[in-house]
Amino acid sequence: MRGRTASTRWSAVLDSEDAPALARFYVDLLGWRVRSEEADWVTIESGDGDGNLTFQTNESYVPPVWPGLRGDQQMQVHLDFEVRDLEAAVRDALEMGARLADYRPQDDVRTLVDPSGHVFDLWLNPAQPG
Repeated sequence: MRGRTASTRWSAVLDSEDAPALARFYVDLLGWRVRSEEADWVTIESGDGDGNLTFQTNESYVPPVWPGLRGDQQMQVHLDFEVRDLEAAVRDALEMGARLADYRPQDDVRTLVDPSGHVFDLWLNPAQPG
């Protein structure tokens, strides 16, 4: 794309009624760190220098319904996180404030919902080194 920098840095932005609270959830879940923080905008990073998750406060935010039906607020994006121990990762996420979705797409995937209503998947990769 014209005008693009040479950087490979990317970011996904999630709306929430409380950006700092949602950022803290993902810092705890992923073990990442806060890169920058303002009252209504927080960016967290993994430390590898490439990707970020950013959270912005939106007082009009409406959480998606999963699985969505016609007329529901639809999920427009979801996050996937690879894990080596699916059940342990699910337990950790639940203890941090996530909730398990009723719908499970596959046996090796668990769909959860973060405290702001965003859907994310934990998916099993037992071969991935620790």
